[in-house]
Amino acid sequence: MKKKLTHIFSDHHSSPPPSSSSSSSSPSSTSSDHDQARSPFKDESYVSSMLSYLFPSNESISKKDEDDYIEPMQLKSIRCGKTIISKQDNEEQLQTARGTSSCDVFVDAIDLQTPKKYIPDQNLDSVFITSELYQFFQSCLPNIVKGCRWVLLYSTVKHGISLRTLIRNSYDLPGPCLLITGDTKGAVFGGMVNSPLTPTPQRKYQGTVQTFVFTTLYGPPTLFRPTGANRYFYMCLNDMLAFGGGGSFALRLDGELLMGTSGPCDTFGNQRLAHNDEFELKNVELWGFTHSSRYHS
Repeated sequence: MKKKLTHIFSDHHSSPPPSSSSSSSSPSSTSSDHDQARSPFKDESYVSSMLSYLFPSNESISKKDEDDYIEPMQLKSIRCGKTIISKQDNEEQLQTARGTSSCDVFVDAIDLQTPKKYIPDQNLDSVFITSELYQFFQSCLPNIVKGCRWVLLYSTVKHGISLRTLIRNSYDLPGPCLLITGDTKGAVFGGMVNSPLTPTPQRKYQGTVQTFVFTTLYGPPTLFRPTGANRYFYMCLNDMLAFGGGGSFALRLDGELLMGTSGPCDTFGNQRLAHNDEFELKNVELWGFTHSSRYHS
């Protein structure tokens, strides 16, 4: 292409201008006009240079690319945590290393599926709560109180034997309350209520489907949730606190918190929670919850 254009330009400007009244024109005038016409292209080297600039050859492009080429950086050995990244000679490995953050690749992976291990609060002053029982509660308590700090609202050891005191102390914190008690033969049992206890003048059931009862009588802690057979979740009077109904109470405590009864009921589909139908209470505790995290990963 360049050679053709050079030839065209050379032929065009080397040809003499058309003659008009040549007989009357002087030789000097003709020579001057011809020189002016060829002044922008005095020689072929100038044209060749211009065309080389406009239409670079493949050889010049290749040479320029070679001049502009930068050798890719080679990775050296880098220590990151417990992992050593060795030198990479492979181009594909280089691109992978450049496109991925070292922190994302080499930081030890965390198993997100591993459940949190809940550690009992060191301030839990309880006659009943063991590490096993605490883990059990964390799996069955409502989500609104999981991870919260436990607060002892009532204990017969500290506050005396009185259901009225237990009811009054349940208002120290809003939200759900957990009742824990046991018999003198070692069984631990109780139930969950969804709010502070409110005594009614007549027998009237309260609660929601969040209410449940539990026991350790049969080995590991066993949970009994509402079956949907009825809505007899719990009943609170000034002289009685009972869970469930339909057949018998799942758990009933008297006004002095000294004696209790337990049996199968339709509300929770439970078995007897204590060793006997009637039993002496070992202790009674009522726990509330505040939104202050006390667990560790």
